[in-house]
Amino acid sequence: MKVDLHPKEGLMVNAFLVLFFIHASQTGVGVVGLPRIVYLAAKHDAWISVFLGGILSGIVLVMMVIMLKKYDSADLYGIQVDVFGKWLGNAMNIFYMIYMILSFFVILMNYIEIVQVWIFPDLPTWQISLALILLTIYAVNGGIRIIVGVAFISVIGTIWLIFILIVPMQYSDPKNLFPILNTDLKHIINGVYKTSLSLMGFELLMFLYPYVKDKKKVFIYSQMGNLLTTIIFTAITMVCITFFAENGLARTIWPVLSMFKIVRLPNLERFEFIAVSFWMLIILPNMCCYLWAASKGFSRIINWKQKKGIWIIGILVWAGSFFIKARYQMNELTDFVAHLGFLTAFCYPILLSILVIAKKWYQGRKKKSAEVS
Repeated sequence: MKVDLHPKEGLMVNAFLVLFFIHASQTGVGVVGLPRIVYLAAKHDAWISVFLGGILSGIVLVMMVIMLKKYDSADLYGIQVDVFGKWLGNAMNIFYMIYMILSFFVILMNYIEIVQVWIFPDLPTWQISLALILLTIYAVNGGIRIIVGVAFISVIGTIWLIFILIVPMQYSDPKNLFPILNTDLKHIINGVYKTSLSLMGFELLMFLYPYVKDKKKVFIYSQMGNLLTTIIFTAITMVCITFFAENGLARTIWPVLSMFKIVRLPNLERFEFIAVSFWMLIILPNMCCYLWAASKGFSRIINWKQKKGIWIIGILVWAGSFFIKARYQMNELTDFVAHLGFLTAFCYPILLSILVIAKKWYQGRKKKSAEVS
């Protein structure tokens, strides 16, 4: 396996699109339940935990970009082989592929659950999953430029939903945010940990990097994308805390969608139906990014065509949807992927960055010694 990738000019994307890629890959089904999950850990200081979680993901992004700049044009698959060798490196690559496939599956199944609860309670899971998987496969078969384009359209086409929060803000009580920092540090840190599932996705930058034209601008645009996500997630959490009563938020599974129930428009009684439908446009780039990055492993590790890998993963995920029969099963799988995601998206990139920096420093020092002698 070659460490560096040198895609054709026609496959490259402009650096400013990294902003939309990062934000779209982070924003998905997790945000609809994020305020409740973090509130259970950090109470009324949950918004602080969400904000700190965004800062943490920004720090991890810094380490990622530093690591990626140590190479000419490498992705994670190539870097792991370079650092750990052929066998261990490919074993790590397969592990990362499994993680991304599980993330793809969790995003899909959680959205299907929302659709079944809010709109179509009698629609079979396999029908919805088949439609969404085929749509994702169609987009991913178009290549990375199509995927980044989907991310761009997703952000531009759904950013208006954030302004709908103005309606529940009219019925909010800002006193629910006080006293600030009344929660102890342990629970705030636990809240940061709980935020990790909703912020996952930025690690996919390690796969997009070789396809970016002006790599010098990757750092600033990736940070801007993460900052946009952090601001929106923090604002949503603050509105949920102030809108719901003290124990109301803890009892509401999807507080963001529940807030939309009070929105009334002319000739439209149930605005949350529109919100759930538009949420498909939010989760679509999520699914596309994970499917593309996971299927890329087929061409990088075992030299199969990526399109074959796309269909294999799609069929496996669709078959897996038949085994989820109850909500507790989905909750257990989601919690497992959240724990795994914290390790693979937050902890592992920092460790790998340190190893790459140390290796490059040692190689540079050894090269200088050889030149002197």
